[in-house]
Amino acid sequence: MKKIAATVLVVMVSSVLAGARPGSFTPYTLDRKQSKLEIHVFREGFLKAFGHDHVISATELSGQIQLAQPNLTKSSVTFVVETSSLMVVDPGESEKDRNEVQSTMLGDKVLDAARYPQIQFNSSGVRSVTQKEGVTELQLDGTLRLHGVEKLVTIPVRLRMMGGNLTADGELPLLQSNYEIAPVKVGGGAVRVKDRLKISFHIVAEPLSDSVEVVPRFEGDNLS
Repeated sequence: MKKIAATVLVVMVSSVLAGARPGSFTPYTLDRKQSKLEIHVFREGFLKAFGHDHVISATELSGQIQLAQPNLTKSSVTFVVETSSLMVVDPGESEKDRNEVQSTMLGDKVLDAARYPQIQFNSSGVRSVTQKEGVTELQLDGTLRLHGVEKLVTIPVRLRMMGGNLTADGELPLLQSNYEIAPVKVGGGAVRVKDRLKISFHIVAEPLSDSVEVVPRFEGDNLS
């Protein structure tokens, strides 16, 4: 009787497992042409009227999203910006001024692009998922590696499905000092850059073909 009962139990469990539908993952790869990431840097100080804010655009982005369905909290994101691809756009400023700001930004006093060639984000979890009128709002937790420093961050993201593609929009405030970057100042601090800056992004990702695998390329920091 015990053997019969055990056999019946195994059959029942097997049937349940066979009928279960585990969550699936859909891979998306970032569309570089349609995606956009900007860094907004603001001025302060006694003579701030003589300085100007900066708008910086990333021109080389890569990344991949593993979208879990139906449970979005199982999803994951990897994202990479090539540091040297950051371009100072500063509308209304002269080319000379833009070039000077860019040289300072990529130099060893700020981002030190030669030593830290990439800015990387790797997600660790998704939470607080809400859906309304075709928009999914969530909190994306993960690790941001910038200037050789890793910090845990939480990014509010708005997701939409647009013609088969996935779009993600959000903003992330950031303190430069948390990543061992000293905000630039001139004139003894009469004009200086605020410690807090803002990163805004509009990401477009397309479904990854079964025959093509695109994985973000991670580089170790050059410490030499």
